[in-house]
This record gives sequence, C-alpha cells and structure tokens, in this order.
Amino acid sequence: MTATRLILLGGPGAGKGTQSKSLVEALGVPQVSTGDLLRAARAAGSALGDKARGFMDAGLLVPDELVVALVKERLAQVDAEAGYILDGFPRTVAQAAALDDNHVVIERVVNLAVPDEVLIPRLAGRRVCRSCGSSYHVDFRPTAQPGVCDVCQGEIYQRADDSEAVIPARLKAYEEQTAPLVAFYASRGVVRTVDGLGEVDEIFARIMEALQA
Repeated sequence: MTATRLILLGGPGAGKGTQSKSLVEALGVPQVSTGDLLRAARAAGSALGDKARGFMDAGLLVPDELVVALVKERLAQVDAEAGYILDGFPRTVAQAAALDDNHVVIERVVNLAVPDEVLIPRLAGRRVCRSCGSSYHVDFRPTAQPGVCDVCQGEIYQRADDSEAVIPARLKAYEEQTAPLVAFYASRGVVRTVDGLGEVDEIFARIMEALQA
C-alpha cells in the first residue's frame, strides 16, 4: 500500500518542489501550498482570507491556528480525499502539533537528505521566471537564451533569499525550526530519510519506495 498523505522535508534547495510535482502526477493527489492558500483566501475575500489579510497587510506572520484552519479547509475538498502533499507546512513542531489537534492525518514524512555544501551552490545558482515561476540553474539547467524563460519568454531573476549573503541564515533557520520535525514524526514511525543526491529520476524512485507501507 502506498502512502498518499505526505509531508516532504529537506533544507532549502533540497529538491522538494521538483519532487512534489512528480508525486502529484504519480499519486493523483494535490500539492497543498500554504503560500498559495493564503493568497487565494485573501483574493477570494473569505472569512479566513479577511483575517489573514489583516496580518499580511501589516507585514506580520499569519498565526499558526489560522494557517491550520486554511489547510484543514483545503484538505476537505474533493480532490484531496485520496491524499495530499503538504508544501511549506508544518515548519515547526508547534505547527505539527496543531495539525494533530485538528486530526489532519500524516501517513509518511519523507526527509530529503542533502548536505549543506551541496545546497549552497544549488541555491546560489537558482534562477526563477518572474512571469510563470519556472525554475532554472546557471550551471545545471540554464535557459537557452540568457535571462529569458524557455517556457514563456519572461524575465529570469535571482530571488533575494537565494543570494549568497542570505543562504547561511536560511540554512540555520531550517536547522533550528524545521529539522526538529524529523524527531517529532520519527517517534510515530512515519519518517523515511531519502538520499537527495543524484539524478531527479533516481531520487524520485527512492521516494516512491519510501512511500510503500
């Protein structure tokens, strides 16, 4: 039996986004991004969205209980009945505990293990399309035309949080805030640590193996 209610963990640049897209296709379940949920709720003007907008407009973090409410609401939709991949949440043990309190089922936590010495050049070389969000890398996956997206011909840029000056702080924040989730879920026997080095297809095969109960 294949687990379909998932969390992907791994440091910034570990490949979670790339692997999530493949898992969506393979498992037929949605990728649930809290960032997307917040933006959609805000645009829709729902009751939860109005609450979130107040924090976002003030430049404040949206409280955990509000984010969990949005996640729970999203997981109640028809397309998530067979499973889901949580993206960007939980980030802390407190948020994971809040999911528990709301009876959100997590069948498997896949921890993509990639050493910092690999993550740093991955992040520093990453480039993103400003229009469609397609991701590239100056060394591993350059665009055909410098500075121009292969998909939509939009502008390619480097995100501020991918700059070499910011990367060490991102990695430290992950270790302090998010890495403890591995121990939190390991106590339940649902964590599988997967080698995140190698070709994308090889890593995906390892993940699929890790999803087998």
